Amino acid sequence: MEIDGRARISGKRPIIMVTNDDGIGAPGLRSLVRVLVSTNLYDVLVCAPDSEKSAVSHSIIWSRPLTAQRVEIDGAIAYAVSGTPADCTGLGLSGALFPSLPDLVLSGINVGSNCGYNIVYSGTVAGAREAFLYDVPSISISYNWKRGEINANDFILAAEACLPIISGIISAIKNKTHPTNCFLNIDLPTDIVNHKGYKLTTQGKSMGKMGWRQVEEEAQGPKMLSTMQMETESGVVSDNGTSARSQDSRLFKRELRTVVVEEGTDLHFLREGFITVTPLGALSHVDVDCQNYYKEWLPKVANQSYSSSL
Repeated sequence: MEIDGRARISGKRPIIMVTNDDGIGAPGLRSLVRVLVSTNLYDVLVCAPDSEKSAVSHSIIWSRPLTAQRVEIDGAIAYAVSGTPADCTGLGLSGALFPSLPDLVLSGINVGSNCGYNIVYSGTVAGAREAFLYDVPSISISYNWKRGEINANDFILAAEACLPIISGIISAIKNKTHPTNCFLNIDLPTDIVNHKGYKLTTQGKSMGKMGWRQVEEEAQGPKMLSTMQMETESGVVSDNGTSARSQDSRLFKRELRTVVVEEGTDLHFLREGFITVTPLGALSHVDVDCQNYYKEWLPKVANQSYSSSL
């Protein structure tokens, strides 16, 4: 599904498109765009959701047309789109919105980490995965944000820490050595100033274990920052999806109970202070043991005959 018309970095500045799932006004995206523009090395496009779309995974909108509203961001051509991160990437790569198509797609910087099983839920990762599905190199970027330990300027530092990887990917694209069968997922540690370096990792089975709590109002309770993190210090969070409910209905809200960390994988090394770099694909590979089990199991059950008692 290769997109025709990409610059392919021949005789012109590389074009980088940025999307995210926190919304076009989020500090992570704005910091990343600011740092990219300040290098004076890239032409920067932005196609991002017009509101927060955290944990929407790889969902897309079929039921209605999407609006794309021009937004002023210094040094970039930017649009806010009434869709999901995957919608934004797809629209940005379609040729219908921008006069030129990107050489590289960046999704982020997300507020909160995206590691382990929680990658499945991530809109940030989906923004990069959608580009990968269309044969466009891409990177999803997330920052292990924690209230009280990070200020807005730290997003600038996080974006700057990604520049060597971005530059390296651009060089690989130019030299035609960039692998086409994966994309990258980058997670940045909370203490980005004192990070321990870049660590190639694998996606593990770490995940945030969720529970449910009954609430009286739709806006009651802390806000989920990402699939692995919850804003525990915010009081009441407004919810744009507020709707009337009958006396017979009950309200339940997710809450993060605990985080399970698998040793030797992405989240483990992130918590150790490394910038984790994890190659990802779009296929769901199963363990060999499972494949072998069902190889023997399926013929047995398929050959059984059942008589209906009706």
